[in-house]
Amino acid sequence: MTLQLHGITWDHTRGFTSVVACAQRYHEYHPAVDVVWEKRSLQAFADFSLEQLIDDYDLLVIDHPWIGEAARKGWLIALEASVSHGMLKDLQNQSVGHSYESYRYDGQQWALPIDAAAPVASWRPDLLEKSGLQRPRCWADLLHLAQHSRMILAAKPIDLLMDFYMLVAAMDSRWMQNNRVAADETIKTALEHLRELVSLCPPEVLAFNPIDVYEAMTGNDQFVYCPFAYGYVNYARTGYAKRRLAFGDIVRWDEKTPLASVLGGTGLAVSSRSVHVDEAIRFTEFVCSREVQIGLYAWAGGQPALKAVWEDDEWNRITGEYYRATRPALDRAVVRPRYPGYLAFQDAAATLVHDYVAHGGHAAKLAGEINRQYREASKGNAL
Repeated sequence: MTLQLHGITWDHTRGFTSVVACAQRYHEYHPAVDVVWEKRSLQAFADFSLEQLIDDYDLLVIDHPWIGEAARKGWLIALEASVSHGMLKDLQNQSVGHSYESYRYDGQQWALPIDAAAPVASWRPDLLEKSGLQRPRCWADLLHLAQHSRMILAAKPIDLLMDFYMLVAAMDSRWMQNNRVAADETIKTALEHLRELVSLCPPEVLAFNPIDVYEAMTGNDQFVYCPFAYGYVNYARTGYAKRRLAFGDIVRWDEKTPLASVLGGTGLAVSSRSVHVDEAIRFTEFVCSREVQIGLYAWAGGQPALKAVWEDDEWNRITGEYYRATRPALDRAVVRPRYPGYLAFQDAAATLVHDYVAHGGHAAKLAGEINRQYREASKGNAL
């Protein structure tokens, strides 16, 4: 009799075909086990509560800010008791950036990293050469390039919020401390800089997520450069899209200050409501194993969390040095708060930042409101 596991991931080659390929190979090793994957939109991946998924799915591909809420409410299986100490230690040491730590909360590991990402820069090398434009090195250069109307951004609410965090972090090393995002004046300045940059881009970018950006850059010749969007290695591989993109580190704030973007990527977690917990954990270990991460998972369109892939000569040849070129951004990327209540703030703040960038307003008042909402969220209160 076949045992069937159900998993949920997001709707892109990077998120879907990678785990489907792993499921097929796992079935070939273990014919009595089928792992069936479903997919949801990138927006649903960011917004949809895990509580609404744990009854229907054994395996969940998740974003790290969910960890605090999931731990408090018992939605996921803590993995220390079932995954060997040796494997957990290896993943801690061998995962890129803070990927492993981002799924750790309250002394427990609630998911294992399978995918690593952060906002990175991308460009069309062919168009950049033809245009005579130079890749920007700092924020001022970025504004200059944007004036040529050849730049594109991912400026949906959640993406703008991550860019806002990036700017705040560059101005205040103590951001997200002392029950505030940052000083009101710092928030005001970040908002104004972000609005200035977006105002120089086509208005349609306000509805773009990273996938939209990369499809636009590879589907026509309008856009030359994107300064920061969560990286998708697929678009660096020959034959995936109509045009191939090059990727690299994001610009500096100024000559002395590197920008640190916000960690993305995904972890694979096991629902506490699963009736096949042991088998779900065995599959999770399989996907996270070195041989699968550097082999099948990557070949099937995934963007592995394993350092060995990012350092591998062959994978860098295949991807036009994507992994080496973007690794510095991954290593600098900061982890978002994960305490229960943070996600309510994230949703509210993303809307506030997006509305200001799109329509303007009183940046100083908005800064105060963002800090007020953060104080409420950090107390565990719903917004």
